[in-house]
Order: sequence, then C-alpha cells, then structure tokens
Amino acid sequence: MVASDESLAAAAARGDRAAFASLVERHYDRIFRLGFRILGSRADAEDLAQDICVALPGKLARFDGRSRFATWLHRVVINAARDVLRRRASRARAGDGWGDIERMRRAEAAERRDSLDWLAAAMTALKPDLRETVALVLGEEMSHAEAAAVLGLSEGSVSWRMSEVRKTLRALAAQEERI
Repeated sequence: MVASDESLAAAAARGDRAAFASLVERHYDRIFRLGFRILGSRADAEDLAQDICVALPGKLARFDGRSRFATWLHRVVINAARDVLRRRASRARAGDGWGDIERMRRAEAAERRDSLDWLAAAMTALKPDLRETVALVLGEEMSHAEAAAVLGLSEGSVSWRMSEVRKTLRALAAQEERI
C-alpha cells in the first residue's frame, strides 16, 4: 500500500527522513514545473525548487492537513516564486536608480564637453594676445600680476585684456543664440 502525501508529511514533520525523501521524490518535478511557469527561467526554477526542498522540513510543521498536501505545496511554491519576482523587481529598481545617476552623469559630462568645445572654438576667434592672456589666467590659474610678469605687461593691461575676452565671448554667445 502506498502512503498518502498527508501521512508522509506528518511523518516527515516528526523527523522521518525516509518520509521526507518520498515527498521530495514525488513532488520535485511539480515544484520545478510550477516554478518554471511562474519565473520563466529554467535556472531560476531549479534554484527555486532546491530552495524549497531545503526549507521544506521547517515548513512541514505548519502543514495542518486542512487541505491536500499538493494544494499546500502549490501555495508554498507560489509564495516562494513571488518572493523571487519581488527581489528581481527590487534589484531592477535599484539598477534603474543607478542607471538614472549614470545617465545624469553622462549628460553633465556631455554638457561640460560641449561647453569646452564651444570655449575652444571661441578661443580661436580671439586675437593671439588675448588668447595668451586667457591661457595664463584661466588655463594656468595665474593671477593677473603673475600673467603680467610672464607677458611683460602691466597688471592693468592683463585686466583690460581679460575684460576684452569677456566682451568677445558674450558677443559670440549672443550671436549663437540668435541663430
């Protein structure tokens, strides 16, 4: 005579290893199939089936026999699969968050690159003496006094050149906005 799932579950809950092995042997394929149908991935379904088999001895103590064992086991599989899907969705949301940060970082980098490209192009529109002054003051981060010493000019001349640079760049930017 073949033992029922319910009697095997009761025996397995009391620690009968043979009863537990019989339950797993009978229902492993069912656990896998249902997991596969819900999760859509063979690897995920295999992992789910193994996780359920590992956790099943502890869960059997909560099987009260009010429903058929197979019905109860389906509920265990569905709940475990839902947990997998929730974790997957959480990871995806977390990944999306990092993706948003990466997209923002790339957009800022592109904007910075565009600004630098515009500035480089605008610099070619400057007269050579103004370009030299900008290269020292902004590029090399020299004070007006330091740049004046390098260029052999007065500090006032360097300040005037920087003022001319700002005027020229503003005019170029305004011209581009009109286009």
